Amino acid sequence: MTKGTILIKNGTVVNDDRHFKSDVLVENGIIKEISKNIEAKDGIKVVDATDKLLVPGGIDTHTHFQLPFMGTVSVDDFDIGTQAAVAGGTTFIIDFVIPTRGQSLLEAYDQWKKWADEKVNCDYSLHVAITWWSEQVSKEMEILVKERGVNSFKCFMAYKNSFMVTDEEMYYIFKRCKELGAIAQVHAENGDMVFEGQKKMLEMGITGPEGHELSRPEALEAEATNRAIVIADRVSTPVYIVHVQSIGAADVICKHKKEGVRVYGEPIAAGLGVDGSHMWNHDWRHAAAFVMGPPIRPDPRTKEVLMDYLARGDLDCVGTDNCTFCAEQKAIGKDDFTKIPNGVNGVEDRMSIVWENGVNKGKLTWCQFVKATSSEAARIFNVYPRKGRIDIGCDGDIVIWDPNQSKTISKDTHHHAVDFNIFEGIKVTGIATTTIVAGNIVWSNNKLSCVKGSGQFVPRPPFGPVFDGIEQRDKVRNELLRKVDRKPYDGPVIQLNK
Repeated sequence: MTKGTILIKNGTVVNDDRHFKSDVLVENGIIKEISKNIEAKDGIKVVDATDKLLVPGGIDTHTHFQLPFMGTVSVDDFDIGTQAAVAGGTTFIIDFVIPTRGQSLLEAYDQWKKWADEKVNCDYSLHVAITWWSEQVSKEMEILVKERGVNSFKCFMAYKNSFMVTDEEMYYIFKRCKELGAIAQVHAENGDMVFEGQKKMLEMGITGPEGHELSRPEALEAEATNRAIVIADRVSTPVYIVHVQSIGAADVICKHKKEGVRVYGEPIAAGLGVDGSHMWNHDWRHAAAFVMGPPIRPDPRTKEVLMDYLARGDLDCVGTDNCTFCAEQKAIGKDDFTKIPNGVNGVEDRMSIVWENGVNKGKLTWCQFVKATSSEAARIFNVYPRKGRIDIGCDGDIVIWDPNQSKTISKDTHHHAVDFNIFEGIKVTGIATTTIVAGNIVWSNNKLSCVKGSGQFVPRPPFGPVFDGIEQRDKVRNELLRKVDRKPYDGPVIQLNK
């Protein structure tokens, strides 16, 4: 797909810092002019946005398209997944490269990038997970940062005997991230206690989906979140907690933020839109559909409290952890909940869920909505203002958002490959009526017009805004400033028996 040219008339531009009425002209995929009464030249496509908002294309910070996981592969591949994304107003996704233990990071990265380049319908980038530690891993991290456009690395504190790293390994990974100017990310659950909890549930005869949440309660997420932040603070490097699913974990992040720790928290659409009581549903398929890690919490207050934290800025930007599996895949764990592939949908409904439960409930302003769904993510992962803003010189990724139009979410109408939608039956008011990627309309009038493989990989430079002030902070916190110069001890010393 070539870079497009389009003129959007009579809309209200909404960025994270202000909103105003204006026309917007995109030429060759880049925003060229923003002003009132832009004249439409011959041959330029014109779209009327009267009574609608123009918001930056959404950024989903957390997807797992065609992920090989727990013996199967997630059904939303990079084609279907990005179709679903643009249908909901998301125009940039950051997926995760997850090497197996012992696998070369570069080999895994090249595989993921090949999968994506052949299929993506919008721009994308890649995080890389560190599932083991060695000198080779350290060297490959440097290559990924300096030559492959990666500036974020994820550690798993869960999935024992698979992806999980130890605290010591995480400390060394964090140190390497700091040296390279990459942000450290963490899946925060106490993996040892989860493992023991799983064994306990199975021994008790609890084999159904409810065992998933019972084996990894909120306290294990909160404890691991605190531990990850403390380790990152000892290293003095920024840390980003992915998929914050509980009030306890959010409380921990808020506490450390107030103390000046450089920590960022990512709630996801699932945790903001539904609760985990569904895992107790008597229909096994229904219950299994909600299994993901960390679990969606059964406490009905959680989604409200997480939205409050987002509104206050204690949580930062909204992802999805979109990782979808159909009924027959989930059924791998029909007799043992530990074998149910973890994952839910979200990439299509993310922005409408945030609007419905944030803006429509008076918790988020229009500008805060933009911050939560695009601009803050762009800053954290260092692609701002290319992404996450409507301004001259920015990419022409724009969503025409109708705050008054409604839809009811359903698996029968969504654009995922999965046969279930965790938001089934939820009515949302506020939807993307038109999605523009690089100046081209890819979604309008409930129809997709994507070109498979047309999206581009966006490299993310290291040492982004999250590192601002870290060097000065290190100088102030240098332990040598507290060193005591004293006369050496010259008294008697006992002799220890050998």
